[in-house]
Amino acid sequence: MLINARDFNFGHFAYFYLWTTMIDTFKHQGMRRKLVEDLQKKGITDKKVIEALLKVPRHFFFDSSFLNFAYQDKAFPIGAGQTISQPFTVAFQTQLLELKKGNKVLEIGTGSGYQTAILCEVGARVYSVERQKELFIKAKKDLDVLGYTPALYFGDGYKGLPAYAPFDGVLVTCGAPFLPEKLVEQVKTGGRIVIPIGDDGKQVMYRFTKNADGSLTEETFGDFAFVPMLEKVAK
Repeated sequence: MLINARDFNFGHFAYFYLWTTMIDTFKHQGMRRKLVEDLQKKGITDKKVIEALLKVPRHFFFDSSFLNFAYQDKAFPIGAGQTISQPFTVAFQTQLLELKKGNKVLEIGTGSGYQTAILCEVGARVYSVERQKELFIKAKKDLDVLGYTPALYFGDGYKGLPAYAPFDGVLVTCGAPFLPEKLVEQVKTGGRIVIPIGDDGKQVMYRFTKNADGSLTEETFGDFAFVPMLEKVAK
């Protein structure tokens, strides 16, 4: 059963605590600019993605004890056996979607919410599914504090969100053993699916574009490493 994150109420104290402890200083902004410069050298060219990376404070998605790691181009554990993807991966996957403002995107694996925030910032209407309830709840809280309003759902990413299909794009943020057919069904003609496929710990980044006859045009973009995409919700 899917649960809409808007059903959760975290209270005014939680918001006050986050606002007073998580501040975006000039130092953080400078670190972000340096990170973005590095990502541009690695091939990130989409202006909307670059602007989003400059604006979204990645350190807001970290425990305060680990803020020094927020602007390194590395993945980092976030709990529940999951990680926040390295900034290059977030930027690269977003760039591959080639989004236009107002496009409707299905994200599989909300995780920390950082990728979700980037998608929102580039102008997408975001629907995101997370199978780990503790991550689902925390991401909702953090995204609310930052002023983003994606539709977040606690559920099984393999099933997608058929009630809200079709989508202009589907972005999978975990390593899938195969391309789930239900996700193919939920993308519109001309839409793209960006998904890492392969065994645990090593995947190839794929982009599938759906043709008018329902077939898919397949492209690959090198090796990546993600946590595995699992079925059903976590207990």
